[in-house]
Amino acid sequence: MSLDLSAGVLDRALFHIENTYHIPNLRVSGHLCRTNLPSNTAFRGFGGPQGMFVVESIISDIAQTLNKPHNEVRCTNFYVEGNNTPYGMPIISCQLQRCWEMLLEKSDYARMVEETANFNKQNNYIKRGIGVIPTKFGASFGIPFLNQGGALVHIIKDGSVLVAHGGIEMGQGLHTKMLQVCSKSLGIPISKIYINDTSTATVSNMTASAASMSSDIYGTAILNACSTLNGRLAPVRKNNPDKSWEEWINIAYLDRINLSAQGFCKIENLHFDWETSKGSPFSYFTFGAGCSLVEIDVLTGDFKVLKTDIVMDVGKSINPAVDVGQIEGAFVQGMGLFTMEEMVYLNESRNTQKGAVFTCGPSTYKIPCFGDIPASLNVYLLHNAPNNRAVYSSKAIGEPPLFLGASVLFAIKDAISNARRDNGESY
Repeated sequence: MSLDLSAGVLDRALFHIENTYHIPNLRVSGHLCRTNLPSNTAFRGFGGPQGMFVVESIISDIAQTLNKPHNEVRCTNFYVEGNNTPYGMPIISCQLQRCWEMLLEKSDYARMVEETANFNKQNNYIKRGIGVIPTKFGASFGIPFLNQGGALVHIIKDGSVLVAHGGIEMGQGLHTKMLQVCSKSLGIPISKIYINDTSTATVSNMTASAASMSSDIYGTAILNACSTLNGRLAPVRKNNPDKSWEEWINIAYLDRINLSAQGFCKIENLHFDWETSKGSPFSYFTFGAGCSLVEIDVLTGDFKVLKTDIVMDVGKSINPAVDVGQIEGAFVQGMGLFTMEEMVYLNESRNTQKGAVFTCGPSTYKIPCFGDIPASLNVYLLHNAPNNRAVYSSKAIGEPPLFLGASVLFAIKDAISNARRDNGESY
């Protein structure tokens, strides 16, 4: 047996079990099971999407049983400002309804429903379906002490700036955002700022770049360091208002002002009582909604995604281009998770051990490819939704959009239901 992240993944799944719905009477328990299969690490979302999938499946079944529109059943049960989650955390700055209404407008949902019904009447073996779902993702590490990080900012006497922080750039645009935070705080162009390689020699005791919290933690740490430097430079700027940045720095250097500062971030007010199952384990929630239109071949089971529209609440985005890229990538990754990726294990035979992984490469483990991406993929960022709990009113964006990939699965289910209905069968 090996140690894995099952406990943390299960915790987050339980925290997200109700997704965006106010369910006053809800009791959920989770149990970890030891198996004879190899341990796995966590996936983007860390249990959140798996928890949300439970309640979305319930809502979908309720809508079908009552023969009511899925979007109507979902909207009727949404959280509103001031509601409490089952674990007692208040819903503050709730942008859920705005995301939902904007999605229905941007996707032209009413017309899509009408056109889909007409298409299905005219086609026997190709059917279309629509999936529309919301998401609510809590921002923070599940263990409070992990919600910390540091940064180090040096202003060189030629006016250039060297920044080091504890986050890992892995293609998600973290360094780009950190450059922007430093640029805005010091009031200088990004061209003067350089990011140093992440190293414990410059910033020690860093937390893993995970939980969608890197921008929040390290951006705040950089902002903290820059604020210290701005305070030291304030007299120089005041006494020399007509000088340039480079001249200010030279004056400060000659005046023996410290031009290096260490910054630190500690996410406050995170607590949870495991005895009472009450508390506020997250700093805030990121909201969003997605709508997908799919077409299936009822004879072969093949499907293609014709159109997807996504609306995400990203607060006041530090870099909209980076955030849109994160949303697109998370959606496609989530679509793979819910519709095509599957681990297969072998039974014992002469050449294999029981439990050996069969899907150990691209020939057997299928992930989304170019042809699986929606023919039309539109991402919209919610405006005028500042978040006072993160750097420059931004919001975590790495993991929250992933669950919206499940809209493809629910669209496939809707298409299958339409096919069965048109053939006189029950759901």
